[in-house]
Amino acid sequence: MSAPSGRAADRAHAYLREEILQGRITPGTMLSESELGARLSMSRTPIRAALTRLQDEGWVTIYPQRGALVREVSEQEVWESAVVRHALESAGVQRSTASLRAPLEESLKANLAAQRDARADNDFGAFTTLAMRFHRGFVEMAGNAVMLSVYDRLQDQQALSIVRSSGTITGDPEQVLGEHRRLLDDALRGDWVAFSTHLDDHQTRSHGLETGSVRRG
Repeated sequence: MSAPSGRAADRAHAYLREEILQGRITPGTMLSESELGARLSMSRTPIRAALTRLQDEGWVTIYPQRGALVREVSEQEVWESAVVRHALESAGVQRSTASLRAPLEESLKANLAAQRDARADNDFGAFTTLAMRFHRGFVEMAGNAVMLSVYDRLQDQQALSIVRSSGTITGDPEQVLGEHRRLLDDALRGDWVAFSTHLDDHQTRSHGLETGSVRRG
């Protein structure tokens, strides 16, 4: 693939990914290379590359000669994604050191304060975005770019499931805030065992997802 075609494929991928994440392209939609090419003023080559990448990421299923079908995220996939996010956040705290945690302390505390403000303003969209960034911070504590890359992909799936449901995270915001404070305290102490236990409690109570050693149902 030439460099210009590669850049076009990146633009097409970014556009389609955002349209899917924001719910503007819905599950069950069949995406046509020719129609997308006309919409984005591109040839079919970068469109095909973008759709192949989206299929690799789990967003679409390609049917030769027909197009790419936008997939639904199943309840099982939501649960499995939550289990892996739990493992990555816990591992982030476990593998952190005081020197890795220190630069993140201020930003995580600022994020928590912003969550309180968003809750007071009843801005649940902002609250949801802040909460997702907050959880990402625990993975950042490991200083491992590969872990972050995997986590970001899983958070895309989480964001998509949120958009396709209520548009915000589930659970009472006040309860979520309290649990976030406890998680931050655990993480800043480097107590990954307490963190992992409290994270499981948090995902179970606030989000209805049991992600510990025993699967729900």
